[in-house]
Amino acid sequence: MQEKTLHKKIVLGFQHVLAMFGATVLVPALTGLSTSITLFCAGAGTLLFHLITKKKVPVFLGSSFAFMVGIMAVIGDSRIGDPDFLDKLAAVKGALIVAGLIYAVFSLLIKLIGYEKVNKLLPPIVTGPIIIVIGLRLSGVAIGSAFYYNNEFNLKAVLVTVIVLTVVICISVFAKGIYNLMPILFAIIVGYIVCIPLGFVDFTPVKNAEWLSLADTSIRDQLFQLPAFKLDAILAIAPIALVTLIEHVGDITTNSAVVGKNFMVDPGVHRTILGDGIATAFAGLLGGPANTTYGENTGVLAVTKNYDPSVIRFAAWSAILLGIIGKFGGLVTSIPSPVTGGISIVLYGMISSVGVRILINSRLNFGNSRNLMIAALIFVLGIGCDSIPITDTVTISGLALAAIVGMVLALILPEGKDSVLEKE
Repeated sequence: MQEKTLHKKIVLGFQHVLAMFGATVLVPALTGLSTSITLFCAGAGTLLFHLITKKKVPVFLGSSFAFMVGIMAVIGDSRIGDPDFLDKLAAVKGALIVAGLIYAVFSLLIKLIGYEKVNKLLPPIVTGPIIIVIGLRLSGVAIGSAFYYNNEFNLKAVLVTVIVLTVVICISVFAKGIYNLMPILFAIIVGYIVCIPLGFVDFTPVKNAEWLSLADTSIRDQLFQLPAFKLDAILAIAPIALVTLIEHVGDITTNSAVVGKNFMVDPGVHRTILGDGIATAFAGLLGGPANTTYGENTGVLAVTKNYDPSVIRFAAWSAILLGIIGKFGGLVTSIPSPVTGGISIVLYGMISSVGVRILINSRLNFGNSRNLMIAALIFVLGIGCDSIPITDTVTISGLALAAIVGMVLALILPEGKDSVLEKE
């Protein structure tokens, strides 16, 4: 019986690895950081997060896109092998460690002032629309991966996406027992097989990868480069933590809604923020990008309805394995974009659906002008604004702006008696 349970957890955990993989490796691909180190840091950071949050929160931490602008501002076009790359990497490492410390400071402040005051800033009229926006903001990325191949619209890619979606839907709705818990894994396997005769699978990453990542001297150079605390790099990267803190609260709220437990209270949002910050500082120390809670994996929770945090820890160990074994990582890297895009359509849609569920369960009255105004501004700012420059190197995302506006309006606009529908 224990062997069956262990086998099930490993399989379910690997689904989470596949869900986070594409987004996690995209950040190092764009910034020049090491993919192997990034995967190792994602897995190790997730384990640190679970340790700090008493192993209660089923969250996976992957590469943060929010910090990418700051990292690229420091590294520029420099890549491994260039004379100045390691010096710039050292500055990035130091700045990410400072960003992690900012998380820790806010964690302490929240612990001191209490969760109740934080909760007043995030009522359902704010959290529901924000969660909807999180899913919808990602939808364009999903469609771009699903229907396009090599940046061109491709009917074969559309066919693969339809097949992947069909497998997910059929297994989720009709399968019984353990098979009902693995729609994403089965869909990826079927999609991968379909892509081989279509010519979508490139096995080059598998062939070129070393069996052990540390056999690559460039990875060793990045891993053992000492951090440098340079003011210009810190100012370019560390302040982004003030924005991602808001996104973190939204992600934990989403995760709580999916699982049906209030993780903001137990183990507490101060612990989840601290876990995120420690994971980011650890990634900075080794040379990976900043970590953040991943909506893709919350989508997997919603699809599979398996909320066991130990499954996420199996996924974390799998990510560490991917970082150590180069060939394994190469195989996952070879999964074509129409397959991952089809999966993303489901996952991102599930996130938005959770936001709708929060609004319904809260019985909010949208005939009330206050509720309408708050939701309307969150939707338009969150979806319509990509990012707004604060300085030459720091931007605020539309999601963060929408969250700030929503929280301010919820505090200053009076809540009328008709803001919530009466129970029948």
